[in-house]
Amino acid sequence: MAAQITYDPIYNTVEPDDFLSLIEVDRYGTRTDAFDKIISQTHDHFWDPTDPRYIAFTSPFDTRSSSLMPLDFAVELNTAVADRLDDGQKLALADEVTRWMLSNILHGEQGALSLSASLCDVLRDPGAQEYAANQAREEARHVTAFAMYIKHRWGAPLPAGNTLATLLNDIVQSPEVYKKLIGMQMLVEGLAMGAFATIQKETNDPLLRNLVQLVMSDEAFHHKFGKIWADRTMPKLTEEEHIKVEDWTAKCFEQLLFNLVNPEQKQVIYAPFGLDWQWVHGAVMEAFTDDKRRQMMTENTNIFRVLIKTIYKAGIITERTRPMYEHWVDMDELAREGDEVAGQAVADATVERLREINSDRKSMLRTVRAAG
Repeated sequence: MAAQITYDPIYNTVEPDDFLSLIEVDRYGTRTDAFDKIISQTHDHFWDPTDPRYIAFTSPFDTRSSSLMPLDFAVELNTAVADRLDDGQKLALADEVTRWMLSNILHGEQGALSLSASLCDVLRDPGAQEYAANQAREEARHVTAFAMYIKHRWGAPLPAGNTLATLLNDIVQSPEVYKKLIGMQMLVEGLAMGAFATIQKETNDPLLRNLVQLVMSDEAFHHKFGKIWADRTMPKLTEEEHIKVEDWTAKCFEQLLFNLVNPEQKQVIYAPFGLDWQWVHGAVMEAFTDDKRRQMMTENTNIFRVLIKTIYKAGIITERTRPMYEHWVDMDELAREGDEVAGQAVADATVERLREINSDRKSMLRTVRAAG
């Protein structure tokens, strides 16, 4: 049995194959109310990716005149790579970079779905289990929505980058719940919220903007689940346990920082443009020095800045590992900022929009039923 790091009984677990423990009579009376507010608010941000009242995937976009994201969003076009391409190829490469990014977001959503489902098998508390099931439902609609968008714009997604695929597999398969919660609710969700905040602000495609706004309305609540775990667990860890959690998180962060968007991960997109991925890698390394990386991380929605803030506010970073993160961002500045997640304002506004749609939808259903 895995050595779980558990201090609050709401995170107690059973073995994945121990179903009999989940039908013990006394278990049903131990339900926590810690997640009730998040669960009850599910109805406020409900949306259906197959219903055009929420999002219409048939919306066209002329990729011959504009890229889905600004050209400078593709790091390759800020390097010597751009000198080898004509204007049409630049637009096409920019959209392939976007396709790769959204494909990996799709794979990340599948990871979140599988992880949430796996928590249902091990969490003993009925309230925690209900929340996990609730999140699994929401992640499932994200998988559907991103798959539909990619199909409409390109036909099919691209394979997952090895760095992301390895991390997702590790945290989904991990028997240790702390790795599942930190790995998904903080690391992957932190990256995603940073990416979504940037996309909704910068994209030239109204359909993509609508899609990420809808997803953000769910993800903001998923982030809260991780925060509840951190608030109830991190202050109670022994020094040895904290070191274990902190070092594992730091290792994952460095793997993501240096490899997530590395040209080696994206080499599948370069061959059609006659570009060797190793040459592209060299061009990117020449253009993006550590100083340039630090400059990019001053943006509030930079995915790695959002990630550092997420794990810092969770109490995972101490003076032991602070210098590693401080090399990239101003930690004192992060300390002065509030706990709100990147894109929270957008998520809140989207929830208000969804309340209106859902209210009209319910009124229509009542009318239909009364007429029948």
